[in-house]
Amino acid sequence: MHVFVTGASGWIGSATVTELINAGHRVTGLARSEAAAGRVAALGASVLRGTIDDPELLHAGAAAAEGVIHLGYNHDFTRMADAAATDRRAIEALGAGLEGTGRPLLIASGVFGIAPGKVITEQDAPAGPGHPRQENAQVALTLADRGVRPLIARFAPTVHGPGDYGFTSILARIAKDTGVSAYVGDGANHWPAVHVRDAATLIRLAIEQAPAGTILHAVAEEGIRSRDIAEAIGRALEVPVRSFPDSAADEHFGWVGRMFATDARASSEATQRLLGWKPAHPTLLEDLAAGHYVA
Repeated sequence: MHVFVTGASGWIGSATVTELINAGHRVTGLARSEAAAGRVAALGASVLRGTIDDPELLHAGAAAAEGVIHLGYNHDFTRMADAAATDRRAIEALGAGLEGTGRPLLIASGVFGIAPGKVITEQDAPAGPGHPRQENAQVALTLADRGVRPLIARFAPTVHGPGDYGFTSILARIAKDTGVSAYVGDGANHWPAVHVRDAATLIRLAIEQAPAGTILHAVAEEGIRSRDIAEAIGRALEVPVRSFPDSAADEHFGWVGRMFATDARASSEATQRLLGWKPAHPTLLEDLAAGHYVA
């Protein structure tokens, strides 16, 4: 299958490109800069230079492919509305490029905020207005009416592994800079997690197998206590571990504090059953113990 991947040079994207090529697929990756193009080409993929801000280019990339994986997103939290609008236009353009073909379009989303207070399953819809990326994913499902095979992959907030620069690396950097590894309150809230290589395998299996309208959970661990994460970071960095009250979380953690205090557990039982997906790579605490977040 010839697969067009946005966000191909990113953390999940680069692992996905490698997974696809190793499975015999041909990949074209979108790259916004010369450096990104070099990273994509080094993985063995063809390169399409451009950005997710260019609907005509996205339409052409999708029309030339046999499947699309949309991982690109502007994660500037100061411009969330603009990022969401760009994402929606990108989804519409990619969908138009695949219209009437029955080919897959996989959209990335997340599990946070779907169904607070319970273990989130693939059957759960967002409880209300949430992150715009989730709302865009719901819109993408309507592309099935236009002859597209839309798929939604909801990712755990922690997609970890060597080289991770996401939330866990931010927490480790805060601990290193402040000399303390912290959690909020009693630290009993949970964060789901998945290894980046397991996530890439799920994405490949999804575009190969999953029927239109399928919602999948890229979650290997249902929930790890934030206190356990903080303690693992503390051991890795050899710094003390302590609790901060809610009132001091923003000051210590910055913007990530509110997310780290959120309780979100998520199951992937239905995903594993449908795709035969079995997470096989190290857990988050194992990656922390291995020293991947120390440098």
